[in-house]
Amino acid sequence: MKIAVIGCGYWGPNLIRNYVQSNKVEQVICCDLDKKRLDRMENLYPSVEVLSDYKALFDRSDVDGVAIATPVKTHHPLAKEFLLNGKHVFIEKPLTHSYETAAELVKLSEEKERVLMVGHTFEYTAAVNKVKTLVENGELGKILYISSTRVNLGLFQQDINVVWDLAPHDISTILYILGETPVSVNCQGRAHFHEGIEDVATTTLNFKSGVIAFIHNSWLDPNKIRKTTIVGSKKMLVYDDIESQEKIKIYDKGVDVPPYYDTYADFQFSYRYGDIHSPRIDDHEPLRKECDHFIACIQNGMRPLSDGYSGLRVVSILEAANKSLSVAGKAVPTNGLKLAAKRMRINGNGNGKAIGNGNGNGIGKANGNAFMMASTWR
Repeated sequence: MKIAVIGCGYWGPNLIRNYVQSNKVEQVICCDLDKKRLDRMENLYPSVEVLSDYKALFDRSDVDGVAIATPVKTHHPLAKEFLLNGKHVFIEKPLTHSYETAAELVKLSEEKERVLMVGHTFEYTAAVNKVKTLVENGELGKILYISSTRVNLGLFQQDINVVWDLAPHDISTILYILGETPVSVNCQGRAHFHEGIEDVATTTLNFKSGVIAFIHNSWLDPNKIRKTTIVGSKKMLVYDDIESQEKIKIYDKGVDVPPYYDTYADFQFSYRYGDIHSPRIDDHEPLRKECDHFIACIQNGMRPLSDGYSGLRVVSILEAANKSLSVAGKAVPTNGLKLAAKRMRINGNGNGKAIGNGNGNGIGKANGNAFMMASTWR
């Protein structure tokens, strides 16, 4: 298998490293307009092939897939061209710069029966999957609210605000853990250095289930913080991605309401202070797992965990957040996207998700043990 990485600037080299180190990839092709970047990739990884014109890849039948790590507004035109030329496509987050363009890519990938995957890297971390399991198993009880902070000093972007830059990680993680999409979004922020490009913002996600999630993002903070707190009716959980040893801590803390009372004077909350537990996590590099998953989806005709619909959900929320910013934080409905809800079992037990109506190992109808995920949006 041959994989091309488009964009060798900030994030592309991380993708290149993982594909070069994969024993499932025969050749990695690096593509960038900047010759200095290509020279650097050749020096680091002598086995790679370098190109300055990505269009040279269109007619190459030996190239199976492309990974796009370029500025957000180039995602749609690049991905569209590659899908039209029959390539499987991975795109760094966010999927595109608008709901309309993201929806077009999802539709096109299904028409062409090609893999479309978005880089929601945190869905591939051991810690986030442990948190998801704890929530689904009811360890925390009913989820009341989530608070997520992702701040640091820089890096300022020229084409997108801090919400589009940092919040996709938090949004995709929250949606992945909860398994639902918010019905509306509030967002407030300020642009201190570049007019129209907010560098600090707080986004609120309002869910039909009653859960509320707060996301604080900033390029103007003295500390690098990557922390999520999940408060349940039974227990509370803190996930700190920067923590090297104990990334997850479960607090047996909470508030108990008296079952009955006769007078207001009898009504008293009781506060529970129990043990703190840090579960063991078999950690791994999430980007390696993400890259391996893209390869596996191409080889086995599976729908990715972070597929085009996943990217579309996140873009829908980002777009609503931008609209809310422009109206002083008023609630803005999301685009009505439904979380992929239907899973039809095909031929017994399996662990894949088939796409389309083909056969064999393509992105088609499963001919063995697989699941088909039918995702829809309004």
